[in-house]
Amino acid sequence: MTPFDLVLWGYVGLLLAGGLVGFLKAGSRASLIASSILAMPLAVAALDGFGASASTQVARLWMQVLLVLFAWRGWQKRRFMPWGLLALAALIASGLLAGWAEH
Repeated sequence: MTPFDLVLWGYVGLLLAGGLVGFLKAGSRASLIASSILAMPLAVAALDGFGASASTQVARLWMQVLLVLFAWRGWQKRRFMPWGLLALAALIASGLLAGWAEH
């Protein structure tokens, strides 16, 4: 497994864990469904489901979309958890993914 894949799977795990916590703490099925949907493109990219080159580009683009989405949501809610944490993790992951040309 490459470092690129580790970053993707790590973020997929973080998204799914967040959805599970939302479901267990608040009974939010929407949280569980949304986290699964948002994690899906990254999981497909980690499995090279789009082709090696396209998977890299999809992963980078989707990570940036998630960064904007979670940062915006955190700004609206004025809370760090969970939005700020997911935005910070997306920022770090985006930076790491930008360092690798191909995986």
